[in-house]
Amino acid sequence: MGEPVTVIEQESGRHGYVRFETNRSFTGMGHESYRVGDPIHRDRPPDDVARALFASGKVDEVHVYAQTITVKLQAGEDSSGLAKILEDIYIHYLPGVEVPTPEMFASEG
Repeated sequence: MGEPVTVIEQESGRHGYVRFETNRSFTGMGHESYRVGDPIHRDRPPDDVARALFASGKVDEVHVYAQTITVKLQAGEDSSGLAKILEDIYIHYLPGVEVPTPEMFASEG
């Protein structure tokens, strides 16, 4: 369940940065910036994007503006795999994950 995000990876004019253009707006017209190690307290779409990219271990900074995500890579890292993280960010049920059934919810009450 979920819908994949379309992602186009582009080189940035700045060394060590990469930009991803998506078919999904994550912030509306707002800008959101994150640095590795700083706490992310909220659960909005740009927060989810930053958490997922930091979990790769390849990223130092994330900036999200509407459908554009700019990433500063850690020294010596490349961007391989980062586009896939963004493509799958809204895919909730992957192979091996049990899909909830109505019976599962009925037993919780």
